[in-house]
Amino acid sequence: MKSLSGLDATFLYLETPETPMHVGSLHLYEMPKAFKGSFHKAVQQHLARRLHLAPIFSRRLAFMPFDLGHPIWVEADDVDLNFHIRKVPGTRLTVKQAEAAAARLHGQLIDREHPLWEFHVFDNIAAPKGMAVEGKLVGFYSKIHHAALDGKGGTVLANAILDLTPQPREVEPADPARKRRTGKDLKIGEMIGAVFSNSLAQYAKLARSLPVAATSLGGAVMKRSASGSGNKGLKGLRSRLPVQLAPKTIFNVGITSQRSFATASLPLAECKAMGKAAGGSFNDVVLWICATALRSYLADHGGIPKKPLVAAMPVSLREESNKELNNQASISVVQLGTHLANPLKRWNAIQASTAKVKQALAGLKSVLPTDYPSLLAPWLVGGAGKIALKTYGRSGITERLPAIANLAISNVPGPPVPLYLAGAKMITFHPLSIVMHGLALNITIQTYAGRVDFGLIAGREAVPDLQQLADALETAFNEARGLFAAPPPPIDMPAVSGSTMRTPVAKATRKPRALPKPAKAPAAKRRKAATV
Repeated sequence: MKSLSGLDATFLYLETPETPMHVGSLHLYEMPKAFKGSFHKAVQQHLARRLHLAPIFSRRLAFMPFDLGHPIWVEADDVDLNFHIRKVPGTRLTVKQAEAAAARLHGQLIDREHPLWEFHVFDNIAAPKGMAVEGKLVGFYSKIHHAALDGKGGTVLANAILDLTPQPREVEPADPARKRRTGKDLKIGEMIGAVFSNSLAQYAKLARSLPVAATSLGGAVMKRSASGSGNKGLKGLRSRLPVQLAPKTIFNVGITSQRSFATASLPLAECKAMGKAAGGSFNDVVLWICATALRSYLADHGGIPKKPLVAAMPVSLREESNKELNNQASISVVQLGTHLANPLKRWNAIQASTAKVKQALAGLKSVLPTDYPSLLAPWLVGGAGKIALKTYGRSGITERLPAIANLAISNVPGPPVPLYLAGAKMITFHPLSIVMHGLALNITIQTYAGRVDFGLIAGREAVPDLQQLADALETAFNEARGLFAAPPPPIDMPAVSGSTMRTPVAKATRKPRALPKPAKAPAAKRRKAATV
């Protein structure tokens, strides 16, 4: 009997119509030139042969009697592919229309009576100007409940259904003798017993982990005390952890179920090379680009706060060898240096903040919890949590309480080579994640086949003109190219309207050049900026 972990179940407990707890992605695919027929039908036939490769496709939720504990996974009596793999209406959609459709679908809850996944197929997408394709362009939007997998688990899932060549690989058929346990096979006594045994196991695990956690925390305290310039013990640790309340922005409000979605793409090799040239990492470059774009956007929408924006960032706790599809992650916060007009100072502030996060998590990653006792959790976490969330989101209290973070930013590494679905070549991989009350904006970055694909999802009423922010990401990237040493010439990649990728011409240099001081604006512009 496979019970959900505490972290997985929490995504169910805290889900409301305004805050669906699923993740997704929108892809463009190029069909083989000789392909005739419906991509929708081809995907259905392809997945029908591979449902057994990933448990998520065929398992559904079963809830405990009286909601005594976490739900469990059982085999669905039947997997209706017409329900799970749907065709999006429309004869020939633009990329922008596909993005708008994905935003609408992303705001809708997944039916819990079925396995918690949906695929939506766009059978015909108009190729945007500047994008050369030989075959027909099609689209694919997926959404899977976050209770079933995290970002890296999604990569594992993709490996089950995607291929490395246009010719789909042969897979072993499902074992007809495999015992399938459905909800009809469950007995009330067995389920209640499972709740108590799960809770006892979690209490025992907690007791075993306390000495390890205490040792890890003590080591962190001693390390910071030794290098703390007078700060000692817990006081020194507390003063140097990367925790600071976030300033108020338009992103920190209650939301509805309405979503907006926008995309951008950048060349991966160039982003990595810039990070290396500037003495940082690829993640630092991504954060700098986001921070710079947010400054530009907020200058037109509410003003740039005097304190730095704070991003909530997931931290994977998954071991490299772990192929389970459940959630194994925690959350950290990073200051983005958005209050600094000088781009170099902003870069230094981001690097300092990410270094603090790494130091704070060192030695603690292995003891951060992803589970908790099951007994009465649906009542305690689900009941109380939903009441608190509804009050928080609908009463206007969101705008009055201090915020821990302004937005969420997630960076998910993906495959470096092209992938194929039912013979079609994946061109783009733009993710859609979760927004919630008080965090109305989420920027998720997915690397794929030499690209850095950004997916921006937001509460539609809370964040106006989301495409302006997506465009600002590309502007920020071009600014970074002017600041940091240029890498070797980037790979030429097609530009996608609405999911744009513009590859500027790189300048050949061997050494990082000194970062120039920002030019002084004319007096009239300085006076205008001072009023912001």
